[in-house]
Amino acid sequence: MRLKDKVAVITGGAAGIGKVTALTFAREGAKVNICDVDEESGWSVAQQLGREASFYKVDVTRREAVQGWIDQVATRYSRVDILINNAGITRDAQLVKFKEGQLVGQMAETDLVVAVNLKGVFNCTQAVVPYMIRQGSGVILNASSVVGIYGNFGQTNYVATKAGVIGMTRVWARELGRYGIRVNAVAPGFILTEMTAKMPENVLRTMKERTPLARLGDPQDVANAYLWLASDEASFVHGAVISVDGGIVMGT
Repeated sequence: MRLKDKVAVITGGAAGIGKVTALTFAREGAKVNICDVDEESGWSVAQQLGREASFYKVDVTRREAVQGWIDQVATRYSRVDILINNAGITRDAQLVKFKEGQLVGQMAETDLVVAVNLKGVFNCTQAVVPYMIRQGSGVILNASSVVGIYGNFGQTNYVATKAGVIGMTRVWARELGRYGIRVNAVAPGFILTEMTAKMPENVLRTMKERTPLARLGDPQDVANAYLWLASDEASFVHGAVISVDGGIVMGT
């Protein structure tokens, strides 16, 4: 019960790492409030979290929707202790793709990736921080990625957002520490989620081969890192980027 009676808000909580993190926090005593754009899955997860839990359909790219969600949670519980900025998407493609001297493709989906992965983190954090400042405490944990550290082929848009998340984490650590608010980032490696499970077997095999521990991560591996960082056990960890990647950054 490391998070007993703590009020946690988790974006992208309907599936993958967000879902497992929500379930983990609930088992550890937190009052968990998740948001997602997937309403059906969101309600399903909320039912598994217990009576103190809630689900809100929220598009994190919309500032007004985010503020409304946070205000409702804060009104219900009179505080917000933990924010997990987990929501994120990918739209992978090469910047430009040439074949036999001809341009045959290029990255097109950039604005949406930036809006969800970067602006969404900004929106949620800006909405929750005033509540944390007034109560004199709080924990903000941002989902980055190992590719935000070392880059990755075909992911210009995604890498840019995840590197940006690291930058924002470090700025906020400097700005908010004096108010008793801890800010850290987690950088997962290749994690077996619903999204990666749909990838071709040869791609998954290559991911495993590139990881020194020779396996893909489980969402629970990341949820456990979030749990530790959110707990008092990590009370002096601030402004850090914790890689949960099976050693892949070390191996690159």
